[in-house]
Amino acid sequence: MSDVHLIRVTVNGRAHELAVESRRTLADVLRHDLGYSGTHVGCEHGICGACTVLVDGEPTRSCLMFGVQADDSDVETVEGLADGDQLNPLQEAFSEHHALQCGFCTPGFLLLATALLRRNPNPTPDEIREAMSSNLCRCTGYAPILAAVRAVAEQGSAAEAPAPPAEAPASPAAVAGASAPPPEAPAPPAEAPAPR
Repeated sequence: MSDVHLIRVTVNGRAHELAVESRRTLADVLRHDLGYSGTHVGCEHGICGACTVLVDGEPTRSCLMFGVQADDSDVETVEGLADGDQLNPLQEAFSEHHALQCGFCTPGFLLLATALLRRNPNPTPDEIREAMSSNLCRCTGYAPILAAVRAVAEQGSAAEAPAPPAEAPASPAAVAGASAPPPEAPAPPAEAPAPR
């Protein structure tokens, strides 16, 4: 009896079809099978938030979700935020406000903030603090992260994103479960509920 399942998942607007063992986490599938290494794995218990991605617009701890559970889902990773070399407003604000030091937690915070600002483009400082409190950072003291998110909310530009490209067919390497280079296409904006 086989424990491998063929799944289809769209990551940052690009379709992938691959064979996945049922025991592998979504984080492992993204990082090792598809090459989206911007998804970081920290505690592997769903506490730190470094592995946060958006699954169908919802912030999700990819270390707690099995890859097979992402079948027929749209996943957004940190690689989908920038438009080529052009950072999106949140990424620019994190840089300007020194909201990252070691950078390990940064992808998770960026995706958490993306979901927050899509759901609520004008959050109060308390709402920003509450949302960002679900991820851990050992370097910044959180104040710069909160300031960066607040700055983007005040600009009103966080949810602006180019339309996704037409869905490309999965590469033969992705179908075989081998690594494929991550695309540079941004994913579409979506409504997102609170983190799981």
